[in-house]
Amino acid sequence: MKFKKKYTFILLGILFSVQAMAQNVITTVSPWPKSTNINQPWARWWWMGSAVDKPNLQQSLLDFHNAGIGGVEITPIYGVKGEENNFIDYLSPKWMEMLDYTIHVADSLHMQVDMVLGTGWPYGGSHITLPHAATKLIIEKYPLKKNETFNRNIELDSSKEKIPADLLYVVAYGSDGTYVNLTDQVKGNKLKWKAKKTDYTLYAVFSGKTGQQVKRSAPGGKGYTLDHYSEEALNAYVVPFNNAFKGREGKIRAIFNDSYEVYGTDFTPRFFEEFKTRRGYDLKEQLPILLNETDNEMSNRIRSDYRQTLSDLLLNKFDKSWTKWANSKNFKTKLQAHGSPGNLIDLYASADIPECETFGSMPFDIPGFRREKEDIREGDADPVMLKFSSSAAHISGKPLVSSETFTWLREHFKTALSQCKPEAEDLMLNGVNHIFLHGSTYSPTRATWPGWKFYASVNFNATNSIWEDAPSLFSYIANCQSMLQQGKSDNEILLYWPIFDTWDKYQKGTLFFQFKIHSLSEWLYETSFYDTTKSLMKKGYGVDFISDNFIAEAKVVNGKIILPGGTFKSLVIPSCKKMPLATLQKLIELQKAGAKIIFEGLPESVPGFHDYKKQEQELQTILAANKAIATPVSDIFKALEDAQIYPETLVNKGLKFTRRTVDGEKIYYLVNHSPKTIEGFIPLQIGNKEVVIFDPLNKDYGNAIVQKTANTTLVKLKIEPGQSYFLKTENTASQKKWNYYEATSDAIPLNGKWQITFDKGGPQLPPAATVSNLESWTKLSPAAEAFSGTATYTLQFDNKNSKTENWNLNLGDVRESAKVWLNDKFIGTAWSVPYQLNIGKLKTGKNTLKIQVTNLSANRVRDMELKGQEWKIFYEINMVDKDYKKFDATKWSPMPSGLLGPVTITPLKQQN
Repeated sequence: MKFKKKYTFILLGILFSVQAMAQNVITTVSPWPKSTNINQPWARWWWMGSAVDKPNLQQSLLDFHNAGIGGVEITPIYGVKGEENNFIDYLSPKWMEMLDYTIHVADSLHMQVDMVLGTGWPYGGSHITLPHAATKLIIEKYPLKKNETFNRNIELDSSKEKIPADLLYVVAYGSDGTYVNLTDQVKGNKLKWKAKKTDYTLYAVFSGKTGQQVKRSAPGGKGYTLDHYSEEALNAYVVPFNNAFKGREGKIRAIFNDSYEVYGTDFTPRFFEEFKTRRGYDLKEQLPILLNETDNEMSNRIRSDYRQTLSDLLLNKFDKSWTKWANSKNFKTKLQAHGSPGNLIDLYASADIPECETFGSMPFDIPGFRREKEDIREGDADPVMLKFSSSAAHISGKPLVSSETFTWLREHFKTALSQCKPEAEDLMLNGVNHIFLHGSTYSPTRATWPGWKFYASVNFNATNSIWEDAPSLFSYIANCQSMLQQGKSDNEILLYWPIFDTWDKYQKGTLFFQFKIHSLSEWLYETSFYDTTKSLMKKGYGVDFISDNFIAEAKVVNGKIILPGGTFKSLVIPSCKKMPLATLQKLIELQKAGAKIIFEGLPESVPGFHDYKKQEQELQTILAANKAIATPVSDIFKALEDAQIYPETLVNKGLKFTRRTVDGEKIYYLVNHSPKTIEGFIPLQIGNKEVVIFDPLNKDYGNAIVQKTANTTLVKLKIEPGQSYFLKTENTASQKKWNYYEATSDAIPLNGKWQITFDKGGPQLPPAATVSNLESWTKLSPAAEAFSGTATYTLQFDNKNSKTENWNLNLGDVRESAKVWLNDKFIGTAWSVPYQLNIGKLKTGKNTLKIQVTNLSANRVRDMELKGQEWKIFYEINMVDKDYKKFDATKWSPMPSGLLGPVTITPLKQQN
């Protein structure tokens, strides 16, 4: 018995030890997701003249990798003057050798490579023949009196149309309403025909060419822009790529297609045949109504059909076929659909990775956030516009949503890392989880500083001084995206986009209407769709947009709307005038199956021209027969509450958020872009949960103090302006506790003599200096005024409160980023507002604070230009300023640089 008891106690002891060890493991293993290159930001990488070589490719990729960039997107563009002998023709054996080497080095660094299917933008090139080039509709009219004979060649004025156009049809319209198709009577281009019964107008229909060439093309890539409405044209376009990629299938991660900038292309040679198949009538018979220059119902209906047909062709003949082709090579596709003359939701969803973009600078109310008017152009990053791409991904089941990020964020050489952060946050808050930097230019070591530059980008590379601390920005983005790529978006409400209300408008009579990010006032602002989106988001609802095509795919299971990409609790129909009959029928069907369909208004009619009176009557009949369930609500929020769909009330405190669901738990991304600190208990719309707080700035984490109720969980949190956190729910507390701190007294200024030494940069290192008052280093000397780079500030100070265990360091105004050491221990990098770090405990007596500050490259560029040193040596557009005018840094004032302070420390105590 003693033997058994002895070993029983030993076994129990081992068991308790194992349990204790297991508990210890649970509390010490970081709950942060394992980082991958997909989490990291990627960069668009311009190859100027494709003048690349292996040593510099390797060095550039090493620079990217070491800074925390996960992949590159190659875009060959125009070259550098003086480098002509190094230009490499696109897709030549030498070019493919450089691509292979790039992929090889990237693979060795656990990076990935995307590329554009062409050079510059949009798609096109040297192998595009005129039949497959971007096309436009040309109509010539010839009046003909009764009994008059038309006997002549039908030709276009060569002074107006430089490229020959093909005559497709000749049709005649009589003043008595008669229609005669004369095409069969045309011999060559000559027609002989007599108007016997009445006066006629002859319409000659030509398939003309826009003549647009590839913009910013690289050597070997110059040529016509492609016809984007023709599968035949696409198939011809990819022939060289079929050859080039043979044996390279799967080596590229994704093929990219930039924003739709194919201008004035409102036609394709087979348009009339496609139109008749899709719209159900012969457009040739309605040309006078189509081309009527007045704003009237019949013309608008036919123009709507025309615009819808362009959308259908772009989607089905080009974008879907393009993705199918790429997938056959084991490549993904990445598409910027904005700017297209089509339904953005369907177009974005046709790609594997929908991509939006931001252009210019957005305002933020964060104290200390700088947005000097002379250095910015107003931005287009409207949250509603951004959601088109993410909505397409969410409803179609695409896990990644990318964005071309920071285009023209500031004037050249004047973009700070702190100015990037809230812009990136707004993207991620609206569904983006795969940020692409715009961008970086390949620049070999032989290039004189500042190296080769692209005219519209921040230029994230080692020649830009902000590269010193850029890894901190990249790390922040990677930490955020590691969370935002988990699970699925948790938006609960679908919102119908009534695109036919836009297509049905006069739009100055144009047949080619583009949904551009630069002209939101033409199609988005002041619409019921926009207003409803804004009101729902402001209230705290997560919203995704849905198109007619995706409504057709929807199903209902247990009262939830099921789409290929996810499940939704409700579908809201904003007030709209036109809705396809099939869409209304499907909405009623969904509602009868148990879906919560909320109408803010009912459609008045159907879009389009064919049988519209009959369809209109049927629509009204359906509405009348279903009046009990298809009734407009006067209060959308009450209707949602009645459907037991509740908002996240945390927005009432001034927070922005997005929410995801992972294995039944919720992930919240919370950002404070308001001017005030938000402190207290933050309500989450989920009951009885423990919550882990994650800080993406430094990867700190811990279980929050919570107050639980059946329907909500209150999380204790303090978020200063400019800060962000992730919250993740769980059933039982599994992590160490989150550290809550509060100040025990006012901030203490750190005064004394600051030693300043200039470490690296140019054009030369200024002499060291000692200052008592912190101000811009540009005031120290002419050399310091011209200097761009890094300087170290050192200060010794006394610890006047040795009992304090934790201190907060506030650097005040930093131009532009700072690494911090305390007593030779590295504390961290302060690169964004607020410039604060917790520095722990001070030594008794003297302490040494070392702050290594890096400024912008602007002052060095200004100095170069004042001295007449030319660096703008690029072909085509060369360099322009933010307003696309001649770049001239001599007009600039020196940018404040260094540590401007005031620098303070605040004693903290830990809260229970």
